[in-house]
Amino acid sequence: MSLEQWTDVDRYICEKLVASDDALDGAQHAAAEAGLPAISVSAAQGKLLQILVQLHGAKTILEIGTLGGYSTIWMARALPAGGRLISLEIDPKHAQVATASLAKAGVGDKVEVRVGAAIESLPVLAAEGVGPFDLIFIDADKASNADYFAWALKLSRKGTMIIVDNVVRNGAVLDAETDSADIVGTRRLFDALAAEARVNATAIQTVGSKGYDGFVIGVVDPG
Repeated sequence: MSLEQWTDVDRYICEKLVASDDALDGAQHAAAEAGLPAISVSAAQGKLLQILVQLHGAKTILEIGTLGGYSTIWMARALPAGGRLISLEIDPKHAQVATASLAKAGVGDKVEVRVGAAIESLPVLAAEGVGPFDLIFIDADKASNADYFAWALKLSRKGTMIIVDNVVRNGAVLDAETDSADIVGTRRLFDALAAEARVNATAIQTVGSKGYDGFVIGVVDPG
């Protein structure tokens, strides 16, 4: 099977199950116009995040990596009244684009975008006593995946769902000899997950318009 066929299947899925949405389409357009990298989740993946928020009954969400706010909108829309999402973004320009798109989508009042390196923002959240979060979505620089996971645990409770995107990387995760910081970071994440008895996790391989990749999904259960 080819990327073209995967993309065609994604298009079919979206035509049948993911309705066209002005706010979401607008967020993608705004990101492209601003020159942001085209690395957001696909529409089908965004809706999956939304469904996971709904299934989990999450009221508080932490997102590590905002980009243009596309995945943020999907998740924020699933929050109940009074729900809250904090999103961490290192790039001020990305945060500005995302904040505008979130407001246009009508979820700006539910979302706080914090600007700065996530590895610096996470201990600030902990010091402020923010959390624990019901769901944590990690989709930032892959080199720091294991570090983000360690902080996610500190900001979790029993039952917190942790999702990490882009953990297969066209199969490159198998390369134990690589010098790619992204792959080394992702392999460190898998090692951390394998050694962490408090988290029940698995990983799912995916194909589609975003190519061949995958995501980790786990639930914190200290019992």
